[in-house]
Amino acid sequence: MALVVICAGYTTGASLGWGSPELALFMGDFGLSAAALTAAVSCFLYGRAHRGSARPAWLLFAFSSFMASAGNAVWGWYEVVLRTEVPDSSIADLFFLLFAPPAIVGLLVLAKKPVTRAGWVCLALDAWLIGGSLLTLSWSLALARTAHFQNEPVAQAALSLAYPLLDIVLVSMVLVLHFRRSQANRSATNTAIAALALTVLCDALFTSPLLRENYASGQLLDAGWFAGSLLLAYAPWGVRRIPDGVPATARGPRLHSRPVAGSLAALTPYLAAAVCTLGILYNVVEGRRVDRVVVLTGCTVVLALVVRQGIMLLDNIALTHELAQKENHFRSLVQGSSDVIMIAAPTGVLRYVSPAASGVYGRDAEELIGSELASLIHPEDLGAVVHEVRRFLAVSPAEEPTTRIECRFRSGRGDWLNVESTVNRHQGGLIFNSRDVTERVRLQAQLQHNAEHDPLTDLPNRALFTRRVRQALSGRRASDPGTAVLFIDLDGFKGVNDRLGHQAGDDLLVQAARRLHDSVRAGDTAARLGGDEFAALILGDGGRDQAARQKQVQEIADRLRLTLSRPYRVDGGNEVRVAASIGVAFAEPGIEAGDLLRNADLAMYRAKAAGKDRVELYAPQMQAEVVRRTELAARLRTALHDGEFALLHQPVVDLATGRISAVSAQARWRSAQGILFTPAEYLRVTDDSERTAELGRWLLEEAVEQAAERAGIGHRTPVSIRLSARRLLDRSLPLGSIESLLTRHGLPSGSLIVELADSDPRIPLDELEQRLVTLRRLGVRIALDGFGSGHVAINALRRLPVDILKLDRGLVEGVVESARLRKITRGVLRIADELGLQTVAEGVDVPEQVVALRAMGCSHAQGMAFSGPLDEYRLRRALVRDEYPLPGAVPVRAGNRPPFRSNNETPVPPT
Repeated sequence: MALVVICAGYTTGASLGWGSPELALFMGDFGLSAAALTAAVSCFLYGRAHRGSARPAWLLFAFSSFMASAGNAVWGWYEVVLRTEVPDSSIADLFFLLFAPPAIVGLLVLAKKPVTRAGWVCLALDAWLIGGSLLTLSWSLALARTAHFQNEPVAQAALSLAYPLLDIVLVSMVLVLHFRRSQANRSATNTAIAALALTVLCDALFTSPLLRENYASGQLLDAGWFAGSLLLAYAPWGVRRIPDGVPATARGPRLHSRPVAGSLAALTPYLAAAVCTLGILYNVVEGRRVDRVVVLTGCTVVLALVVRQGIMLLDNIALTHELAQKENHFRSLVQGSSDVIMIAAPTGVLRYVSPAASGVYGRDAEELIGSELASLIHPEDLGAVVHEVRRFLAVSPAEEPTTRIECRFRSGRGDWLNVESTVNRHQGGLIFNSRDVTERVRLQAQLQHNAEHDPLTDLPNRALFTRRVRQALSGRRASDPGTAVLFIDLDGFKGVNDRLGHQAGDDLLVQAARRLHDSVRAGDTAARLGGDEFAALILGDGGRDQAARQKQVQEIADRLRLTLSRPYRVDGGNEVRVAASIGVAFAEPGIEAGDLLRNADLAMYRAKAAGKDRVELYAPQMQAEVVRRTELAARLRTALHDGEFALLHQPVVDLATGRISAVSAQARWRSAQGILFTPAEYLRVTDDSERTAELGRWLLEEAVEQAAERAGIGHRTPVSIRLSARRLLDRSLPLGSIESLLTRHGLPSGSLIVELADSDPRIPLDELEQRLVTLRRLGVRIALDGFGSGHVAINALRRLPVDILKLDRGLVEGVVESARLRKITRGVLRIADELGLQTVAEGVDVPEQVVALRAMGCSHAQGMAFSGPLDEYRLRRALVRDEYPLPGAVPVRAGNRPPFRSNNETPVPPT
């Protein structure tokens, strides 16, 4: 808009004479010089700032405009400053003559470069056809009289001819470039062509004798030069440009004028010949003798036209042959392709179907041609296909050239095939490139099913179950408090795996999954979460009676527990039983799926902790208990390093003398809050085996060190340490470490007793036996802890080298009240006596138990009937006293009772 305003202002001033002759001369000379200088600076700055194939052209345009600016400045120097007429031949003419050559070369740079020699020849012939035709016409109209100069210097005549000839060349290049311009920066190129065309037009008017004789600076003709210079200055900056690297598809739709431009380009040679013919006819009509220049130029134009047409004929023959080859090639590709190519009219009627349709669809192509595409698509998919096609056609082709559609297609066999089609536009219709993807869709569905279902039981897995819980807690069911999640764990499944093998365990899981699936309603979900853990989602019924709903779900859980607890026949007919611990959690307003699953999990663990084979409803205090245990486990990890563990010892009393025969080392944790935890309490809160092993090492080292210190002051009482069989076989506790520990502290032989406190049936007894034999060679005594609690203890007693037998607390607690239990305990003690083993009763808390055990022949006991665990100070005081009163006992002097010997006749200190 600013350019239009400035040019309109200049045109108005030139039309009105600028108000004074002096201002007219100034604006006609220096105004044109300033406009041309602006164009030169603009093109130069753009050429420096932008590197590309068009950069030399803009630099040449800058030089051309600078020559025009210099020429007008010299012209103004004569007319405005010196106030004299411009000489017929001056330096201004040199500058004006130098305007055209750089512009011509710049236009050649912007032209689309031919790729073949024939293309270069055609470009030269096109330029000559245009230039020769214009020369013929111009010579006939005006240049002939200028060439027949009379009494004029040759230089002046040549200068007079140079201006129109250069303009003819420049016009020829403008026309050639208009039809052969490159695609890069087309808008800027068109603007530059328009600017040069306007300048050449003004030059042509100026060279005509009629205007030149009456021309004066500041007239209306100068407005054309002024506008041409400003338009050239505006060209590189003011028009939207598309970078060279942008693909053609991103440049928007092609303009409808392109076919017209192509037609004009094809007619250019004939139009040029017509112009040449008009020049010759003008001389004939005027009755003039035909000039030799006109004849020679016309002949060369005709010859150029013939040569060009010959080249085009040969080129067309080659193109026709190449097109036929490409057509045969693409026809072979289409007919041999496994994809079906279909062309549909805008009405949806199929116009073309490739032969591949018979192999893919089972229908001949001729049968499909003429049918409507909508009749072949599955009714459930038709709406989505129509919607996608309409959306695709509404989008610009430059933004979305293709789209992809997947639907079910009716085959000739009557079934439905999954077909994927790539859709392109074609003359108002559509091209479908379709392929059968039925197997892929089936495979994807199978993979999706496998990803969401347990491979063993085919029940939904944790991911799918969680998603369905999330769906149940959203939408219209979000406010239904009757939705519940059941977490189920099979109690005793591990034993089935250990006894009968994993195949039997897998068979049991499959049967349990089937029972669970059959027990829930159609809308509910049964899932396997992993291992022997299952879950069920029970959707709410929309009722508001929460108590009734809880009772109903609990009844469902109880029936499910009974169903899962029925006997299973596995592994060829073996009958096994497992129980089910079930935790139930109900949805609450605003609860997330993860929180609901966690609540059901907590309730299930509470059911297992409460005795298994039961149903527990979630209560908020369960979460508080988990938080407490988690915090306790976290503090336990640093308790050893912070010195919060203390070692206590409980005396083991000889039931014949009341003297202390050994002490049992026990660890206690006094937390930073002052709470004292027993091993059963603090080991229950952590599953960290590494932390348990670290605590075992600390207990062993601390007990040996304190026992050695007591031995140094005369208290050679043996110390017993409880270690699990799994811990003894742990590679982190090699025999060398125990031997070096005893050697380092100088603990006498027979002063360390190891109590086996593990009855895990999976422990290899052969390896454990070798380990214990090696320990006994180091002077370590072996005690079997918890005897009487199961069949494993009997097996261990038969296989392992044991010196001491510790009765299980369960045998001691009811020995006074139960006659049956007394018989069992008496039998165990008789077995130990016949094997030559010392016996220790653990958990002797009342005097009546002491009396009963002594009467049955038990030799030693420990418990609250004598003393609880003592710290080091109280322990040493007890060792100095070295005697506890025995209820109902007759005093016996020390030494009256012969010491027990172990089964290998090695003296063993009593415990």
